[in-house]
Amino acid sequence: MLSPQPFPVSLELPGWALLWARLELTAGLQPTAPAAELAELRRRSAARARSRFELALLPEDATVAAVRALFRAAGCDPTRYRPSSEALLRRVLKGEELPAIQPLVDLNNCLSMDLAVPCSVAAEGSFAPPVSLRAGRPGEAFASLRGPFHLEGKPLLADAEGPFSTPITDSQRIKVQEDTRRAWLVAYLPAAALTPAKTLAGLEELLRDLPLARLEMAGTAGIAGTTGAAG
Repeated sequence: MLSPQPFPVSLELPGWALLWARLELTAGLQPTAPAAELAELRRRSAARARSRFELALLPEDATVAAVRALFRAAGCDPTRYRPSSEALLRRVLKGEELPAIQPLVDLNNCLSMDLAVPCSVAAEGSFAPPVSLRAGRPGEAFASLRGPFHLEGKPLLADAEGPFSTPITDSQRIKVQEDTRRAWLVAYLPAAALTPAKTLAGLEELLRDLPLARLEMAGTAGIAGTTGAAG
């Protein structure tokens, strides 16, 4: 259930909605375990993707197309800088498997593939509200999980310190470490194609399948040009 919002989020890009979910690893669960159960969760998510999508027709999927359209509206070519969800889907549709990274990251990747939307997970305390969703400005860049990353024209999330996440890749600043137990998951949603409520339902279904984390709260922001909030 979507709860009251604990911090303000302004949306400067039209057409987007955000779901924020605060997660804590289940008491007693080590961040490096349970390997077998996590592997099965990833396997089932990949199997669902292969049953739903065909690689050649992926751009025609309504949600994938909606995310691509929002990238273009912000000034970013989604065929050059692929949404993280599409990159994951293409990987498994080519026969590869999702890598084992960390339980919260694995959960994030499964949700992203299940819903075909970019999702990000940020370690607790790695960013400071208020937060804005906007396009990158000339000269902006950050140290991403894949190396130096130029941000001009790309959708991104920023706080007072600067950009920290994009629906393409995240910054090293918010990286979930091996011993991270609490984090914020954010789903970048094309508002016309997918609601925060449906996204939350997908997350809750994954957690029923494997209760690796406790969902502490969830909230949404989804009106461009106003201050919403995340919970």
